[in-house]
Amino acid sequence: MSDTPVSAADAVATSSRATRILEASKLSKTYRRGPENVRAVADVSLSVDAGEIVALVGPSGSGKTTLLSVLAGWEHADAGEISWTGHPMADPGTLGWADMAIVPQTLGLVEELSVRENVELPLRLGESIDGGEARVEALLDELGLTRLAERLPAEISLGEQQRTALARALVLSPSVLMADEPTGHQDVEWTRGVLRVIEDAAADGIACLIATHHLALVRYAHRVLRIEDGRLTAVAPEDVVAAGDEL
Repeated sequence: MSDTPVSAADAVATSSRATRILEASKLSKTYRRGPENVRAVADVSLSVDAGEIVALVGPSGSGKTTLLSVLAGWEHADAGEISWTGHPMADPGTLGWADMAIVPQTLGLVEELSVRENVELPLRLGESIDGGEARVEALLDELGLTRLAERLPAEISLGEQQRTALARALVLSPSVLMADEPTGHQDVEWTRGVLRVIEDAAADGIACLIATHHLALVRYAHRVLRIEDGRLTAVAPEDVVAAGDEL
């Protein structure tokens, strides 16, 4: 299987499905670990378009989570530029839930709120949309959470918590969904269910950037980006599936 280095020009040229939403050019992020510097993100360029599923793969510790955190504005890059709909952004962290929604590995559910209230949270924070409550009910149903809606996060399984975080991320139909291992705590049945919901989100025009170890998600992706030692390469989805590589 051949990996092709991703340049800034390649990143811009690769995706032409629809409106470019998120773009990054030459991002770098270095951490200090004891006496050494660890370059977690190394000169990374990428783009994600509306309606596109981009899978971000790579071994544990390769830089997937750090890259998502930088793109979300949770961490600041040492170098490089992030653009939103073609316009440079100093801090993506200022974007609202309706623009960029994130499912982190830590999930970030509010323990004092029920499953339903967690899903409703973006609506409660003032970013209401027409049909918001109906959207809540639809996502609860699609992700198998309706019967659990009045329970607290501590009263449901980790997989159910993860699906709650995904429902919360999608409730406002954001322009971009970024999810870090969204199938990591799902069984086979609910892995398929989560992937169906992500596929439906992309069909509705949401740009989806998904960090994953699951080949099943790669099969749904329009493009696959592999990160290793902080460096990004473009990989054909069919090559990843055929090789059966550990992601």
